[in-house]
Amino acid sequence: MAEKKTTKKETAAKTTAAKKTTTAKKTCATKKVAVAVTAENAGFKAGDVYQALASTGAAMTICEIAKQANISEGEALLGAGWLFKEGKIVSVEDKVTLA
Repeated sequence: MAEKKTTKKETAAKTTAAKKTTTAKKTCATKKVAVAVTAENAGFKAGDVYQALASTGAAMTICEIAKQANISEGEALLGAGWLFKEGKIVSVEDKVTLA
């Protein structure tokens, strides 16, 4: 019977540790949206991303860009991809800034 209590305590400790590491991760809290991958939509999202970066004048993460531009994370990634291809933005560590 003592072994079961020890096992339960160890399991609870592992679960608590797992929760702490999970909550420590930064996640983007944007809603999930189906992104239409067309040239027109990618161009519009690229404009949104560019305007968000230009308005702040600082390097931003994709989550920050999505929040600033009021678009989903997927749409921000689509727009950033377009801008990377065009050479308009560069990556600095884990953030994106205008080139």
